[in-house]
Amino acid sequence: MKLIISKAMMLVATAAALLSFSSNFGGEGFEISLNGKLLLQQFGKDLNTVKTLQLNQGLPDDRLIIRYYHCGRVGKNRVVIIKDAQDKLIKEWRFNDASSAVSAMSCPVKEIMGLKKNNNAVFKLYYSSSELPNGRQLASIVTNNTLVASARK
Repeated sequence: MKLIISKAMMLVATAAALLSFSSNFGGEGFEISLNGKLLLQQFGKDLNTVKTLQLNQGLPDDRLIIRYYHCGRVGKNRVVIIKDAQDKLIKEWRFNDASSAVSAMSCPVKEIMGLKKNNNAVFKLYYSSSELPNGRQLASIVTNNTLVASARK
């Protein structure tokens, strides 16, 4: 009997050790991509660091895709918000409740680019939901008229 319990404990310890290497297993975090190309991914303690995305004039159908992970829960009353440098709300997109724990939210790049009043502008990208009612700044967005998107710290 002791041998069976010992082997079961060893199996549980091994499984726990293997699962601890997964960086976003059930954790809170987000990903931002442009047309399927990952630009920014942050989980855990990195959520408190706001990085900058360089967003440029692209093709008319370009889309910024945001996926927010709520520790394995389904997001409800999801909103993506753009604010200016003075934290004034400029644009928001509302999304239906997610059907799964990982559900994409799509924002047209041409709408974001249309918000700028001069050649270059800086915006703040926020996400909020019922699970995150105070919202979280995901990134700063710097816009200009070139044709490439990138991420930087």
